Order: sequence, then C-alpha cells, then structure tokens
Amino acid sequence: MRLVVDGLASIRSGRPVFSNLGFSLNSGAALAITGPNGAGKSSLLRIVAGLLPASEGKVRLEGGDAETPLAEEAHYLGHRDALKPALSPFETLLFWQSLFGRPLRSPLEALETVGLAHAANLPSAYLSAGQRRRLALARLIVTHRPLWLLDEPTSALDAASETMFSALVIEHLAAGGMAMVATHAPLDFPCERLVMGGRP
Repeated sequence: MRLVVDGLASIRSGRPVFSNLGFSLNSGAALAITGPNGAGKSSLLRIVAGLLPASEGKVRLEGGDAETPLAEEAHYLGHRDALKPALSPFETLLFWQSLFGRPLRSPLEALETVGLAHAANLPSAYLSAGQRRRLALARLIVTHRPLWLLDEPTSALDAASETMFSALVIEHLAAGGMAMVATHAPLDFPCERLVMGGRP
C-alpha cells in the first residue's frame, strides 16, 4: 500500500493553516510530523482520517481494496482517549472491535500487551491518565487497519509505556502497516520526517 497526499490545503475559521502539502508514505514506513503549535499537525491527521474536509488537494491510498474508503483503513488516535468512564477496559475494546471488524488480538490479549490486564473489569473512570492512554493505544491492536494516525500518542505515558508504544509501532510497520505521528517528543523507531510551519 502507499498513501499519497497531493496539493493539500487547510483553512480553519477563514485562516490558512497550511497549503500545497504533498508527500507519500509506503507500507512499512512511519512519518513523524513536527512543528510548532498551530502549524496544522492535528488538522493534517484529521483530514487524512476523514474527520475534516480539505480546502484543496487530495488524499488517496493506493494498493488497497478499491471499495473500502480511506477512513475505514485508518485508526485515528487523537488528543482525547475516547473512553466512556462507565465501561471497563475489556468492554471498551470489545466495543471497538465489534465496530471496526477485522479482529487482530482479543481484548484480553491487547490489555495484556499494554499492561492493563489487571484492570480489565474496572470502570475506566478509575484509570490514571497514563492508563487511559495505554487503553487508547490498545484499541489500535484489537482490529487490523493498515494506517495509524497518531496525535501526540505518548502524552501521559511513563518511560516504560513509551517503550511499549514504540514496540507496537515497530510490530505494525514490520507487518506492512504505516504510521503518521504528530509529536513534539522524539520517537524511538525509524521514521521519515515532515516539518510543518516552516521551522526545522
């Protein structure tokens, strides 16, 4: 598969965020998106995810099922963890797996992978910020989608959890997946780099 972004532009509330943005990303590759606050990193991920319209340009995924929209080939992980406080981690992952289809790991296996098996049946309201972020990451591995769109994925994670996150991405890339990661933090896996906002 190959993700192609061509001539992309974003205007929010009448203000140009970025324009004429183009790049491609091949299977097995990751792209680190860096730049100052307000440069459009989150907007870019949301456009690729199909959550925001582009003002100009196109995004396409080559080599996939022509009948499957790009949004259904992507996992989007935003700033918020998208968790319902009353649901347990197990129930949360079971819901996402039922919604997305294409099972990859069982909910319990995913919770074991991110170190949350001991909290599988607790209400998510009882989880710490770091645990909630790990639960959000577990959503990536209960169902298969080739393109991961990750917005500051290591926020609230401790050093051990950051290592776990890197291992998840490396495994995903080794299986032919792709990842776009908007971040202010260094990443511990090989990646291409896109700098937004004109700063190195």
